[in-house]
Amino acid sequence: MSISTPRILMRARLSRLPLPLPLQRCIGNPPNSTQSPSPFLSLWNRSYSTPRFGQEPTQEISLAKPATMPIAPDVLQHYLADSPPSVVPLQIRPHFEALSDQEKLYAHYISVASFAGTRVVLRQVSPESEALYDFIIALHHACAGDWIKAQKTAGLSDDDRKHFLDYAAQFLGNTGNFKSFGDSKFLPRISQKQLFALASISPVALKHYAKIKDAIFGAESEEVMHLGYPDGGHVTTYYPDSPNITKEEITIVSDFLEGKKLLPENTRLRKVQDGFEALIASEQKDPAKGDRDIEESEWVLEGKLQGKKLRLVYGDHSVEMGMIAEALENARKNALNSTEASMHEQYVKSFKTGSLEAFKESQRFWIRDKGPMVESDIGFVETYRDPHGQKGEWEGFVAMVNQERTQAFAKLVESAPSLIPKLPWSKDFEKDKFLAPDFTSLEVLTFAGSGIPAGINIPNYDDIRQTEGFKNVSLGNVLGAKAPNEPIPFIKESDLDVFTRCRDAAFEVQVGLHELLGHGCGKLLQETAPGTYNFDHSNPPISPLTGKPITTWYKPGQTWSGVFGAIAGSYEECRAECVAMALCCDFNVLSIFGFGDGSIDIDGPAGDILYAAYLTMARAGITALEFWDPKSKKWGQPHMQARFSILQTFLNAGPEFASLDHTAADLSDLTVRIERSKILSHGRPAVEKYLQELHVYKSTADIESGTKMYEGITGVSGWYAETVRPAVLRKKTPRKVFVQANTVVGPDGKVELREYDATPEGMIRSFAEREYI
Repeated sequence: MSISTPRILMRARLSRLPLPLPLQRCIGNPPNSTQSPSPFLSLWNRSYSTPRFGQEPTQEISLAKPATMPIAPDVLQHYLADSPPSVVPLQIRPHFEALSDQEKLYAHYISVASFAGTRVVLRQVSPESEALYDFIIALHHACAGDWIKAQKTAGLSDDDRKHFLDYAAQFLGNTGNFKSFGDSKFLPRISQKQLFALASISPVALKHYAKIKDAIFGAESEEVMHLGYPDGGHVTTYYPDSPNITKEEITIVSDFLEGKKLLPENTRLRKVQDGFEALIASEQKDPAKGDRDIEESEWVLEGKLQGKKLRLVYGDHSVEMGMIAEALENARKNALNSTEASMHEQYVKSFKTGSLEAFKESQRFWIRDKGPMVESDIGFVETYRDPHGQKGEWEGFVAMVNQERTQAFAKLVESAPSLIPKLPWSKDFEKDKFLAPDFTSLEVLTFAGSGIPAGINIPNYDDIRQTEGFKNVSLGNVLGAKAPNEPIPFIKESDLDVFTRCRDAAFEVQVGLHELLGHGCGKLLQETAPGTYNFDHSNPPISPLTGKPITTWYKPGQTWSGVFGAIAGSYEECRAECVAMALCCDFNVLSIFGFGDGSIDIDGPAGDILYAAYLTMARAGITALEFWDPKSKKWGQPHMQARFSILQTFLNAGPEFASLDHTAADLSDLTVRIERSKILSHGRPAVEKYLQELHVYKSTADIESGTKMYEGITGVSGWYAETVRPAVLRKKTPRKVFVQANTVVGPDGKVELREYDATPEGMIRSFAEREYI
C-alpha cells in the first residue's frame, strides 16, 4: 500500500475557452499558421518522405484519412500531454556518497534489478508502450542526444521539438502512455506528420514508429482513453490479446484460482480459443514441480464456463525475470547481513520459478531486516491498475536512510500502542498485539515503476501483516521535490501563508500516520480454518454501527482484496487517510514531529500544522474531480476517490465547519473554507464517524454494506459533475515526473553515481544509458 502525493497541484483542463498557441497548433491551427494540420481535426491522405541523418529521402509512408472523429475537440484537449511537464530531480548524491563501497555495490545491483523490470511495466500499461519506449530510445541514440540536430534533420519547428520532448519525458516519467496517477491516456501535441518526419531520421526508430503510429494518436472513443475492463471498451494489458474477455469471465477464473490457493499478483490472464491461460511471470518456462506453488497446471471449468480449459503458463516476462534474478544474486553476494542474503535468495527463487510463496518468504526476511542503511523492496506489489484489483504492477526501489528524520518516526512507532485505542472501535476489532514495525525516512536512489509514492506500507499480504508485521517508509526526497512557482488554486488568499509555510510538514505528519497507523491498525475477523476462528465465535463482537453481534466475517482462504475486489485499493487508502485526519488532531502526536509541546493550542505553531493538514485534504478533495470520468462515471485514481469522500465528510459536518465558496457563476474563484476553530469540535468527530464505518465493514468482510456506503459517498453527480469539475480542469497543473540518477561500476570495481539534468532531454538520457532495459 502506498500514499501518493496529493494532487493538490491538479492538472486542470481547458473547457471551451480560447486556447494558448501550442493547443491551437495541435487542435486547429490559427490563420497563416505554417504548422501541419492536427492529427485529430484535420483529415488528409498523402504520402511524403523525410531525410534520415545524412541521407537522401528513401522511404514513404501513407497516412490514411480518418473515417470519423468520435471525440469532440473540447474533450480531446483534456488528453494532451502536459506542456511543459514538471520535470524535477530526485536529489540523492550526499546520501549515496555517505555509503561504504560494499553498500554502494549492494544498492547498485538492486537498482539494476528494479529498472530491469521496466519492460514488464510497459507491457502492463498498454499494447503500444513497449514499442513506444524503443522508439524514444532509438531516436536518442540516432542523434546522440542532440535534439536540435534531430530537429534540423527532420525539418521541424522549435515547437515540434519541444512537444516531442515534453511527450517523451511524460511517457518515461509514467513508464507508459497512460498517467500513473489517473490512468488516462495522454497524446502527443506534435502532429502525426511531424512525428513521422522525426522518426525518419533513423531506420531503427522508423521501424518502431511503424508499429505504433496509429496507437500513439489513437482516440477512437473516450473509453479507450482510460484503463479498465475490456468489455467496458477500456484498455488493459493485464488481460493481453483478449479484447472480448468479460468482467464476469475474469471474476469466475479469478475466484477459481483463489480457491486453488494460487496467488494472483505476478499473473496475467489471456483468453484463448478453448478457454484461458493464466500467465505467470518467471524466468523458467517449466519450473520443477517442487518449485511451483501448486502442483496442478490445467483444469476443465464448470458452471457458466462449462467445458472451457484453464492452463497455467509459466515464463511470462521470461527475459526480464532472468535479468532481475541475476542482478539480485549479485546483490545477495554483497548483502550487508545474513537476513538480507536470505531475502535475496528468496527473491531469486521467486523470479526464476514464479513462486509467490517464495516471494512472501522474502517479505518475511525483509520485515526482520531492521534499520538497514540501504533499504529496498521489489516485486509485483500494488494492484491499483488491474481493473479487477488483484494483479500487481512491477516496482522496485532502493534508498538510503535519513537518520535524523527517522528519529521522529521511531518516536511515533513507540507511541503507537497508546494511540490506537483512541481510534473509534473496541479492541475486538484490533490486533491482539501491535507489531511494532521499522519506520524509516528514506532518500530514494531508484524507484522503478509507473510512479513514485510519498510513503509505503508493505507487504500487502494480510496473513503476514496480521501475525508478523510490516514496514513503513516515508520517501523524503520525493516529499521535498518541488517545481518552481507552482500555482495553488482553491486556497483562500488569507490562508496562503499558513498553507505554503506548513503544507510540507503537515503532509509528512499525514504520511507517517497514514502508513504506520492507517495501514497498520485493525484486525480482520476470520474463520482461519474450518471451525477455527480468530475471535469468539460463540460470543461475537458487538458492532458499534448496529449495537448487535456481527454476522459476517472472512471465510477460510478469503482475503481482504479478494472479498472487496475492485474497490479494495481506494477503500483502504480512504481508511488510512481518515486515521491520519483523526490522529493529527492529537497535539501529542504533533509534538512527536517537533510541533508544540503537546498542549492543545489551535492558534499556535502546532495548530498551523493541523490547519494546513485539513486545508490540504479539503483542497485535494476538490482537485480529485480531475480523476473522475464523466463518461463512465468511474474514478481513475484510488487516492483521489478517497480524498473526495473525505471532503464530503468535512462538508457533511455542516457549514459552520466547511464550505466551498465562490461568487463567479463559472466557479473561477472557487475556494475551500475550513473553520480552524472547529476542527476539533466538528471536523474530527465527523471523520471518526466515517472512519468507524470504513473500519468495521472491512474487519467483518461486510462487502454489501461497505460497497453501498463507499460508492454512495464517492458518487459524483449534479453540481460537482457539471460545474465544479470543469472549474478544476481549467486550473490543471502538471504532475511531477522525476529524473533519477544512475549507478555504474567503474574499471576499479567501485560504483559511481551518474546524475542528469532535470529536463526532458535529461530524462531521456537517464533511460538510454540504462542499456540493460
